[in-house]
Amino acid sequence: MAGRRRKNGGASAGEGAAEAVLPADLELQDLYGAFAAHGLDDEDLDDAAVLVPPVKLPAEQELAEQAKAVPMFGYALALARWAAPHRTVDEFGDLVEEDRGPAARLLGLAPAEGEVPEEAEVEALRAWSLACDLDLVELGTTKDGEHVAVPGPDLEPAEQGDPDTVLELWLTAAGIVRELAVEADSLPEEEAGEEAEEGGEPAPEEGGEEDEDGLNEVEEARDAAAELLDEALQVLYETTAFADPGNETVPLGVLAALLVVPEGEEPSEELLGDITDVMVALDPMLGDLAELGLLDYRPIDPELFDEEEGEEPVVGEAPLDEEESARFGLVRLTPLGQYGIRQWLLEDGYDAPLVGDLAQGDAAELLRGVCESANVLPEEELRVWVAGREPVPAARELLAAARGDDAYGPLRRMLCVSALNLLGAEAEPAVREVLDDPELGGSARAWLSALGATDVPVPDRTMALWTVVDTFAAQLLDSGGDAALLRELVTDLPVKGDPAAWFGELWRVDHPYTADVLEAIGELHTDRAVAKEARKAAFKARSKG
Repeated sequence: MAGRRRKNGGASAGEGAAEAVLPADLELQDLYGAFAAHGLDDEDLDDAAVLVPPVKLPAEQELAEQAKAVPMFGYALALARWAAPHRTVDEFGDLVEEDRGPAARLLGLAPAEGEVPEEAEVEALRAWSLACDLDLVELGTTKDGEHVAVPGPDLEPAEQGDPDTVLELWLTAAGIVRELAVEADSLPEEEAGEEAEEGGEPAPEEGGEEDEDGLNEVEEARDAAAELLDEALQVLYETTAFADPGNETVPLGVLAALLVVPEGEEPSEELLGDITDVMVALDPMLGDLAELGLLDYRPIDPELFDEEEGEEPVVGEAPLDEEESARFGLVRLTPLGQYGIRQWLLEDGYDAPLVGDLAQGDAAELLRGVCESANVLPEEELRVWVAGREPVPAARELLAAARGDDAYGPLRRMLCVSALNLLGAEAEPAVREVLDDPELGGSARAWLSALGATDVPVPDRTMALWTVVDTFAAQLLDSGGDAALLRELVTDLPVKGDPAAWFGELWRVDHPYTADVLEAIGELHTDRAVAKEARKAAFKARSKG
């Protein structure tokens, strides 16, 4: 899948943004619009890194069970078994006429007795075609020249639910359907209408250049449809990654708007028309993908179209209630869909992490990985790591990993406190062990006080000031230069009536980020006198080195 290129006005990055966001606990709009934070314009998009949000997926065994439960995939398995020991087919590998009705009955698409509807036979032929495409049946010719099909080697492990086999087959099927969905809907309406009127394939016209131009137009339309579908699937992947459980469903109009409307802008009348066009183009393609279980999809209600006037439904003209809005289409990416899109992204060379990838090692690996990874959800990684661990040993391991005066030190200590919060009060004995630690003591005392402990000793002046610098440095790193957030933090600093005296102490603090913190305070504090003293102190801190 190509990296999605969303509409972006380039205004999401605040002034003074750092060159690197640490740990890049990014908002949805940043993950696929990362170029904005680096001052890139639309011409630089192809060179910008695409950051894919981490997702949660069920175990592969559960995914395989979901894949086997997809009707079309199940039909293919059933027909492959039905082919044993062999079954006669025509020269194209399709079921012969006399087998089509029985195949439809086998799949439950037609009653056990009576006439078999034509649409049931068509559905059975589609399932048979999928079985052939997946090599669940293999085609051959006997020595007597008879065309036959026999079950393929993957059928038995797939029937037994082997996760690797099932998911590989399902992913292949999903890729086929994805390609066919685009092929079926990429032909321009005018040309499709002309073919329908003529009752079949258009007759070749004199003049090869015109024919070639027509083919080029069809190919361009197909490429545009493929790009639109890829972008839509990746938007769904993003929104699902960040959605609260139970809120993964996206109105089709919202999905189309995310693809059309530049970030931070309200849709104009012209853009509303573009949104409608995108909805109409996506509708049949998403419906095809739903057949393979990538999506749960409620299509656009055909009654919304004015059949007499030939007009398309237009979204956004008036507020709609929930049920009326649903008539414009609803789409939800399934866990299988997340799995499939992630595999396509990985095949194209993107880093598409899973939640918990960074939580498989010890505490040092956890904190380092969260700090250094660009696409990570820190709270989720911490939650996975602490799950099932004994609180006291886990807290000791985290606290030991949080020490250090390297560039990530403040951030590790902030993450450590977040992990201690997840461990809860049972971690208290381990936290009390570091009360006198020069790097951990200040945050340990704050954590215990927040827990409700009343016997926490007051830190000495050196520890208190060092903790102020360390805490602000962590927020500075974590926010990536978010001026609004940092300004809120600055207003909470304990600068009283004598800022000169307070900053006179602070610039002497032996911390690698002292000067950076003072400079940030000097830039952001709304009190001019305080800001001036902070800048003077920053200069002194730089000079002492």
